[in-house]
Amino acid sequence: MDYKKTQAPNDTVNRDPMSLCEETGNIYESVVIIGKRANQISADIKQELSKKLSEFASTQDNLDEVFENREQIEISRYYEKLPKATLIATQEFIDGKIYYRNPSKETTTLLD
Repeated sequence: MDYKKTQAPNDTVNRDPMSLCEETGNIYESVVIIGKRANQISADIKQELSKKLSEFASTQDNLDEVFENREQIEISRYYEKLPKATLIATQEFIDGKIYYRNPSKETTTLLD
């Protein structure tokens, strides 16, 4: 998913807890779903950022030589301005873009 095109706000938004639990019926279950999705998003963004910054990695281990690369700084600033993973996950949950299931609530029948 392209997290750069998300409609999630950059700032914290006060939300009605009862509106978050409408779909699951339990606010705690909703928070767990949002939290797990936020962890996935955070890992994806971190992996993408690491891949882009690895292009600038130096093979020299000299502490005296520190180079400031404008492109590297711009990439870092761009990722800092993205909405936080929890805000993106919350927006996805509200928009109904997250697929989730609770195996303990599913009924299974055993055939003999």
